[in-house]
Amino acid sequence: MKIAFISDIHGNAVALEAVLQDIEKQAVDKIVVLGDIAYRGPEPKKCLDIVRSLQTDVIKGNADEWLVRGVQQGEVPDSVLALMNEERDWGLTKLNKADIDYLQSLPHSLTLELEDVKTTIFHATPTSLFDIILPNTEDAIIEKELMTNDAQLFVYGHIHLPYIRYINGKILINTGSVGLPFDGIAKASYAIVEVQSGRIRTSLERVDYDKSRVLELYEQEDYPNIEMMSRIIINGAR
Repeated sequence: MKIAFISDIHGNAVALEAVLQDIEKQAVDKIVVLGDIAYRGPEPKKCLDIVRSLQTDVIKGNADEWLVRGVQQGEVPDSVLALMNEERDWGLTKLNKADIDYLQSLPHSLTLELEDVKTTIFHATPTSLFDIILPNTEDAIIEKELMTNDAQLFVYGHIHLPYIRYINGKILINTGSVGLPFDGIAKASYAIVEVQSGRIRTSLERVDYDKSRVLELYEQEDYPNIEMMSRIIINGAR
């Protein structure tokens, strides 16, 4: 059984389509989506429609929650709060009530059975959409904050920094970001897990896409934060 885990699309449909084309070549059995589908990119509606068309397991991310109810004080620096809510308001003009209801209804985490491998997926942590667990976090903290049940595999997104770690016989994967990578590699990122006859094979995949087209779309759609978002797209970093 081969599973592709994608996360943090952030309204970048150009990157999403490139990733899905790459996944098709990988002959996966299932795609799982770990949240942050639409907010902060030029094509939120298209991304949401694509994700829904996959008819698969999808969980909520913090950006999905922001589209539903706005960005609240304390969740981001005060200096960018107004701008991020302006971006959220722009996103709302591209979505309808059914879209928002769908985002509202998404679960925060799921536990799946990949053959005989129990797998827990969440966006940031099993109990929070917003907490940040970085790649260099101490093992003890990861076990306490992320590995909260008897699953063997844990997969999350949120930080836009892909990595794989092995801790006390368990596997932790961060998928990185489809739409807005932060690790300095300006390519979409996703993870593949293959389970076969008791063996587990994991990989992080990087996919190039037409970044110039994304920049054009930001301009065409009169996005409220073009300069910063374009810089992230070009550099793969904030």
